[in-house]
Amino acid sequence: MITIERVTPQTLEKEAAANGIDLPIEQTAVWADFQSGVAGRAPWGSLLIRDNDTLVAVISLIDMETHGYHYLRSVHGPAWKTKPSEAQEQAMIKALADFVKLHDKHVAFLRIDTWTDKGTYPVLSTVPYNETVVLDITGGDEALLARMKKRGRRDVRKALRESPAEVADETAQATQDFADYYAVMVETAKRDGFTAAPMSDYTDMIKALGPDHCRVFAARIDGKVVAWTIMTTHGKTAVYYYASMLTSVRRQHVPDKLLYFAACTLGQEGYEKLDLMGIGNDFAPSLKSLNDFKTKFAPDTVTIAAGRDIPIKRGFYQMLRMVQNVRHALKPKKKAKAKAQPTPAKEQPASTAK
Repeated sequence: MITIERVTPQTLEKEAAANGIDLPIEQTAVWADFQSGVAGRAPWGSLLIRDNDTLVAVISLIDMETHGYHYLRSVHGPAWKTKPSEAQEQAMIKALADFVKLHDKHVAFLRIDTWTDKGTYPVLSTVPYNETVVLDITGGDEALLARMKKRGRRDVRKALRESPAEVADETAQATQDFADYYAVMVETAKRDGFTAAPMSDYTDMIKALGPDHCRVFAARIDGKVVAWTIMTTHGKTAVYYYASMLTSVRRQHVPDKLLYFAACTLGQEGYEKLDLMGIGNDFAPSLKSLNDFKTKFAPDTVTIAAGRDIPIKRGFYQMLRMVQNVRHALKPKKKAKAKAQPTPAKEQPASTAK
């Protein structure tokens, strides 16, 4: 039988460590503190999930208020001790939904990451993914190169030989003044067809997580920022969270040089994995334009649980889906473009370093 216990974020981390559960940063206390400073968001609860009194998973939930209603989101949660069976996951979903119903009458639905789609719905918003690329960054720079696909090694070596960009860890500079970096994101958004998030989204994240959990690596040519990436760090894992690049340097191998430098730097500091945060497939076709760049850096891809919606207020949730369907039906169809680009969203992976 699945049981759920509410604890402090610190207790969740302690129990996860004691049970060998590798926590994504989004399941940690530092992330909950960061989310508490974002308008419309608040930590809802840190939960221990047990099956017959044995801890099997943990989950940290954030209350998201939008358009006058509330839902609970857990990015990369639950974090399981081992991959659950379908029956175990279904039991967890029911127990979690019942727990939320009992403790909060305002929640319309849950958005958590699940391995199965049974009893769930595709998310109403954002772009979830169920496949990613994870680099092994142990063993030094040459070992990192050796583990890449042939195409990845070729492109990185060419970048190291020919790219005029100077790359560095610029976390301190970006924390002080993000304006030059943000200008690159604005151009990236205009080029790739999305609206850039406010600069405060990035600066708040960098400052709230701090240099122990959030790093900014940048590339400059003649002193000007031409590309950058924000990477989160927790435990032994780093995540390629955001990235942007000026159009003028697309053919100067800047992204390859920047990513390789960041991976080598983090590997030297003792991190073991670098998650490139999502690629496209039939589940997430809008992300397929990321594949050419990301998949060359590792021999294989990794399948993960993906974000799905679980209704709590079923009637209200069905109304939300109906409204969404009407909006989609009334939305003018765009003419086909020569090359499709992914639609950016809060949970979409870094999409600009190609």
